[in-house]
Amino acid sequence: MAFNGTWKADRNENYEKFMEAMGVNVMKRKLGAHDNLKLTIQQDGNKFTVKESSNFRTIDIELTLGVNFEYSLADGTELSGSWNMEGNKLVGSFTRKDNGKALTAYREIVGDELVQTYVYEGVEAKRFFKRG
Repeated sequence: MAFNGTWKADRNENYEKFMEAMGVNVMKRKLGAHDNLKLTIQQDGNKFTVKESSNFRTIDIELTLGVNFEYSLADGTELSGSWNMEGNKLVGSFTRKDNGKALTAYREIVGDELVQTYVYEGVEAKRFFKRG
């Protein structure tokens, strides 16, 4: 339940490099690095409701740990996969529909921040969120 609450993007590490590896064009990378992403997370046992709000879109995602679901990134990249809990970390294992390549995402609480880590094709990026 530590994930519950509203989280606002504070800073990024290597995020533009990650978006470049994902094939996002330079203009979208510049915009994406400053998207003012806000996550509102509500956990109820194995079920999560996540609202993502940014400069580009607002979407609601309902997911159950271990159950596959479809997801589209803000740039339109389509993914299929699931989130699982490993210790105190949420681990997302996704496959891109366009090229079959794996994208792994992690969400964990570190101190008073939510840290979201992405790994794609050997490129790792982090986004740090503060409660807002």
